[in-house]
Amino acid sequence: MGEFIIKMPDVGEGVAEAELVEWHVKTGDPVREDMVIAAVMTDKATVEIPSPVNGTVIWLAGEIGDRIAVKAPLVRIETAGESDEAQHIRISQAPVAETPKAEIAKPVPAATTPAPAPAPAPVPAPAPVPVEKPIAAPSVRLLARESGVDLRQVQGSGPAGRILREDVEQFLSQGTAPAATRNGFARKTATEEIKLTGLRRRIAEKMVLSTSRIPHITYVEEVDMTSLEELRSTMNGDRRPDHSKLTVLPFLMRALVKAISEQPNVNATFDDDAGIITRHSAVHIGIATQTPAGLTVPVVRHAEARGIWDCAAEMVRLAEAARSGTATREELSGSTITISSLGALGGIVSTPVINHPEVAIIGVNKFATRPVWDGTQFVPRKMMNLSSSFDHRIIDGWDAATFVQRVRTLLETPALIFIEG
Repeated sequence: MGEFIIKMPDVGEGVAEAELVEWHVKTGDPVREDMVIAAVMTDKATVEIPSPVNGTVIWLAGEIGDRIAVKAPLVRIETAGESDEAQHIRISQAPVAETPKAEIAKPVPAATTPAPAPAPAPVPAPAPVPVEKPIAAPSVRLLARESGVDLRQVQGSGPAGRILREDVEQFLSQGTAPAATRNGFARKTATEEIKLTGLRRRIAEKMVLSTSRIPHITYVEEVDMTSLEELRSTMNGDRRPDHSKLTVLPFLMRALVKAISEQPNVNATFDDDAGIITRHSAVHIGIATQTPAGLTVPVVRHAEARGIWDCAAEMVRLAEAARSGTATREELSGSTITISSLGALGGIVSTPVINHPEVAIIGVNKFATRPVWDGTQFVPRKMMNLSSSFDHRIIDGWDAATFVQRVRTLLETPALIFIEG
């Protein structure tokens, strides 16, 4: 028999380790060639690792959530035949203590087998001992009753076993499940520990990195979306069968492209370790997308070269890939500015966190029809807030406000979005 070692593959340039997020096998399981045995994650991209051989799993490198270095052993598989030294590497393991075998009792000759002993006479059950009422002050009894505690379960520390207030409080602090109270409700003291793994841990690390290193400034502006909504409704009614339905986001993406051409500092990334700002001529817009596994940011690349319909189609494609877990590493990285939108749950105002190392993020809040004074009377208008955050080291407050005001103008006068030059 031979052993085949599957090592952690190089899952991306500059990546030294990957997080183990899923095992598809366990020790002792048979595997076949091309069968997926594990999934690892790095930089929000999940990579499935198949088995190149047939055999039986005899060793796994770690548990879910562990970080495994690139080229480190991941799985050992026992295969038929001898090991090929070029690919099959044996790993020394500490000897495993063998479980002692149970001794087999030797049969006893029938002649020497003792006769079964007579069954003992039944012992009468002792008479029930009356339970004395616990000794406690009225105030202590009231505390126990309100807390759902049965005083018979509390050990008293006072004279003659008297139960003190401190005894009840200690009983509660120990997490002992209290009895139901008179109104039918009971306190719950159970806790559950959940290990942070996979995408959720990546999100946590990214948020800590962003908020600890980037001084945020958030600017909120109200936008009248009535005209754009009328245009969007018309375009959706006349769209071709192969076109995706337009939402607000493709219009916002094109508005960002035009506003960035006037303020290129917003479309940048900042290496604060090296102190270098990189302004990008390409506009790669990250679209924050909620998935069953957590928040991901697929990237619509070269939005400056896409029209409204093209932006919409690419956004739909990437969102589906992100939610199904099939988005590639390239589709989840490289953004230069991000849009965050909670759709109908967008609230009135939000404080979006910048997607490090970018310097700006645009947050979309929900629509609301409100009365707006037009100079002579109040008229109903469809209003929406943009809540945008900027890296205050790179973007001054005046520049942030100017940028958002330009985006507002484009959205309130949507014909300008389609005018070039």
